[in-house]
Amino acid sequence: MIQNGQIDSFGKGFSMTDRQTDIQTYTDSYKIRIYELEKEIARLKSQISQQRYGLVWLDVPEGFEGDSENRIPILEEVPEREIHNTDGKPCHILIEGDNYHALTCLNYTHRGRVDVIYIDPPYNTGSDGFTYRDRRFLTEKPDGTPVPKDHPLRHSYWLSFMSKRLRLAKNLLSDRGVIFISIDDNEQANLKLLCDQIFGEANFVGTILWKKKTNGNNMGFLPPVHDYILCFAKNINLIQDMGYPVSKEHIQKTFSNPDNDPRGPWTTSDLSANHKGPYFEIKNPANGDSFFPPEGRYWVFNEQEVLRRIADGRIIFGKSGIARPVQKVFLSGRKYSKTRAESWWDNNGMNEDATSELKEILGVAKVFTHPKPSELLYHILKISTETNSIILDFFAGSGTAMDATLKLNNEDNGTRQCILVQINDQEVCENVTYERNRRVMQGYTNSKGEAVPGLGNSLKYYRTAFVGKNPPRHALDSDRLELACKAGNLLALAENTLFERERTEAFQIFTDDADPQNVTAIYFLEDIGRLDDFQARVEALAEQAGKVAVYIFSWDDGAVYDTMFEMCRNVEIKSIPQPILEIYQTLQ
Repeated sequence: MIQNGQIDSFGKGFSMTDRQTDIQTYTDSYKIRIYELEKEIARLKSQISQQRYGLVWLDVPEGFEGDSENRIPILEEVPEREIHNTDGKPCHILIEGDNYHALTCLNYTHRGRVDVIYIDPPYNTGSDGFTYRDRRFLTEKPDGTPVPKDHPLRHSYWLSFMSKRLRLAKNLLSDRGVIFISIDDNEQANLKLLCDQIFGEANFVGTILWKKKTNGNNMGFLPPVHDYILCFAKNINLIQDMGYPVSKEHIQKTFSNPDNDPRGPWTTSDLSANHKGPYFEIKNPANGDSFFPPEGRYWVFNEQEVLRRIADGRIIFGKSGIARPVQKVFLSGRKYSKTRAESWWDNNGMNEDATSELKEILGVAKVFTHPKPSELLYHILKISTETNSIILDFFAGSGTAMDATLKLNNEDNGTRQCILVQINDQEVCENVTYERNRRVMQGYTNSKGEAVPGLGNSLKYYRTAFVGKNPPRHALDSDRLELACKAGNLLALAENTLFERERTEAFQIFTDDADPQNVTAIYFLEDIGRLDDFQARVEALAEQAGKVAVYIFSWDDGAVYDTMFEMCRNVEIKSIPQPILEIYQTLQ
C-alpha cells in the first residue's frame, strides 16, 4: 500500500530513495562476488594448464589483517620520526607496514625507477618464523602462525608469498635495474625457477655464494657455511658492464686527460636522467649562458651539488667551455676498473660481523639470528649502482641496506636514495630498522665509549594505511573522494618532493628540501570554490620554481584544466585520483 509517496509494508515505511540505495548496494555486492568467483576460476584453470616445464605449485590465496583486505592502500607520514639535516644530502624513505601493501603504493610512485633491489626474505626453514595467512581457512581456524617444516603446504605457502611480491617488485625496476635475493638451501632451487618465470630465464645474471660463517659445527655431514644470492636483471642486455672488467682497448679509446686533471683520465656523461629529480637553471660562470634539462629529463644532482662540482671541475661546459654542461667520469671511479664481480664471496663480512655491528650501534647483545653485515650490502651496491641510483629493500630487517648506502655515498659523494620497507612486528621497524639508521645519520657512542660521528642525510618515515570502503577495482565515488584527500604523501613521493610546506582545507604544497625549486602542488577537493586561490598560489610558485607538478581532483583525465597554467612554461598538470586507481587495478 502506497501513501504519500511511502511504501507501507507490514507497518514500516521506506522511501523510494532508501529502496534504490538498498538495490544499488545489493547490486554492487553481487558484482564484487561475481568478480571474485571469476578470479578464482581463472586461478584454478591456470593451475591445471598443461605446462611442460617449469615450477608448478598450489597457489594459496593470501589473507590480510582487517581493513587491509578490501580497501585502498596509501602512505601516511609519521612526522615525529623525520630526520632532517640541511646538508644537501639525499632524503631516504622508511615505510612501516606489510611489504605487499607498500609495494602496491610504490607501484604508483616508483614504477620503472628503482635501479637496485636487494632482499633477504624468510628462508622457510621451519624455524625462522615465516608465517602465512591462508585465506581459505581464516574463518575455520586460527591462521598466520609460523609454518613448521613438516607442513604439507610449506613450499606452496612460501612460493605464493614470494610470487606476489616479486611480481610487484619487477614493475619497479628501471630498464637497467637488477635484483639481488639472499636465500639458503631450503628454497634456493624453487626461488631460481620462480625468478625464471617472473624475470625471464634469459635475464638470470648469476648466483653468488657468500661465506656467512667460519664453520658449521653440529650442522650435518656437509655443514652449510654459505648463503646464495641470486641476481636477475630487468634486461640483461643493458647491464653487461655491471661490475665486470672491459678491455684495455675500450679504456684507451674512451678515457683521456686533456686538461691534466690530477684525478686521472676521464670521459664525460650526460648530466640529466629520465627519472624524476631536480629541475633548475644551470649557469655557465664563464659567460652566463643558462641551461635546463632536456624535455622530460631532470638533473642527476641537486643545485648545491652542481655548484660544488662546477667549482671543483667535475662538471664542465664541454671541452670548449661554452657547450651544455656534462659531468666528468673518472677511470679511477668506474666499477669495472677496480671491481670484478665474481661468484664466490668469502671476504665480504659474515653473520657474526653483522651481530657485532648491531651491538656497536644499538648497544644490544643480539637482535636477529642471521643479520646481514653492511660490508656485504656495501659490496653489492658498489658493483651495481651509479652515484644517483635508487635502491630498495622490502625485507629491510635491521636496515643494513640503508646503512651501506649512507657509507657508499659518504665515500664517493654520491646521491643514492634508499627505500626500506619493514613490518613492525615486535616493534622491529621502530626500534631496530629506524633506530639503527637514525644513529648512523646523527652519530652515536659505541661500546668503547667512543663518539662515532654521523654521516648526515635525511629520512622520512611512513606507515601504510587504507582509505575507502572498497578495493580499487570496485571503488565508488566516495572512495575516490577520500583517496584524493589523503593521497598527498603518495604524490609527494612520486615527485620526490617529500617536505610539506603548506596545507589548507583545499590544497597542499610540497618541495624537495635539497632542491626547493622542485615543487608539487595538490588541489584535492571536488568543490572548485577554492580553485582560484590555488591557481594564484601555483602561478606565484612557478615564477620562482624550476618545475611545478600540479595535481587537481577530477572525475576523468583532468583535460578541462589544461589551459589553467598555459602562461607558465614549467607547470605540468596531472589529475587525481583515477591514475592511482588505474595502477592499483592492474595489480589485483
